[in-house]
Amino acid sequence: MDILATMFEGLLSFTWGQALMIGVGLVLIYLAIVKEYEPVLLLPIGAGAILANLPLSPLIGDDGLMTILYKAGVANELFPLLIFVGIGAMTDFGPLLERPHMLLLGAAGQFGIFGTLFLALLLGFDINEAASIGIIGAIDGPTSIYVSNLLAPHLLGPIAVVAYSYMSLVPIIQPPIMRALITKKERRIRMPYSEKPISRRTRILFPIIVFIVVGILVPMAIPLIGMLMLGNLMKESGVVERLVGASSNEIANVVTLFLGLAIGATMQAEAFLRLDTLLILILGIFAFGLDTAAGLLFAKFLRWVTRGPLNPLIGAAGISAFPMAARVVQKIAQEEDFENFLLMHAMGANTAGQIASVVAGGVVLALFAAR
Repeated sequence: MDILATMFEGLLSFTWGQALMIGVGLVLIYLAIVKEYEPVLLLPIGAGAILANLPLSPLIGDDGLMTILYKAGVANELFPLLIFVGIGAMTDFGPLLERPHMLLLGAAGQFGIFGTLFLALLLGFDINEAASIGIIGAIDGPTSIYVSNLLAPHLLGPIAVVAYSYMSLVPIIQPPIMRALITKKERRIRMPYSEKPISRRTRILFPIIVFIVVGILVPMAIPLIGMLMLGNLMKESGVVERLVGASSNEIANVVTLFLGLAIGATMQAEAFLRLDTLLILILGIFAFGLDTAAGLLFAKFLRWVTRGPLNPLIGAAGISAFPMAARVVQKIAQEEDFENFLLMHAMGANTAGQIASVVAGGVVLALFAAR
């Protein structure tokens, strides 16, 4: 009888909002499996959303597994920072070191953060909420999670879902903007490759110099840039292969799974189904579009200033969606000229965007965290 009573209570407590959120979870799982859009994170987020919205779920609550995961790894920023170590261990900054001027394109690719922030303020969000929504323009999931959890934790669920969902849609979002802003003649521009090798010493010194300089100039970025560059230093040192392997594989995989479930747990119907969520969806796509447009237009400006063979398409890679954005640049360039190879140039801008997004996250925290 107790079992029947529990089943009956569960059915009675099941709301339309929970049913809708279970549907959202199923859509995320569909995108992960069928479309292969960011499956490593969208699949556990989708599963977490379903589990969090089942009536009377013991996974939710003070002693529930997903609540424990949230408190242990998201509320204290542990999971995003561990993921940054793994990202650093997998990133090759060689293309950026060959073309240091690509840092300018990485900076331009963060314009959407501040444009979206101001638009969010106009739509009625308070300053911390607007800053958290604006950081979607970093186009970097861990940065979005880290910043929004510090500034507006009640918006973490929709911000994380929007950030990762739209990141997976970069090959769909960017090409129309690229074709609209860059002429066919400009898309055909070929860029010469440098034959100058990057020494091991330079590769080792780079992460050390970056986290010292950025740490001094933007202290709030130290956790983000420090973990990113620690992972890269381990990779380039060549003496801690086991740590590099663990950071980029076992640790990254486990943390990504736990992070996805914890984010999914925040997608409970009563907290997620609000007008704010719809506005965040709209602002997110605005941030991605503005980042892309700013990068492209700044690349056109650089080409005009330098009068050199600079293909403005690489400006679209100044965002932090690594390496997806660089591949999109290569694809669009080859539509006009199959023998035009921009991938390594685009990789330089893309890795610059990785650094710039982390610095931008630190700047946002420095401006608003104390408010």
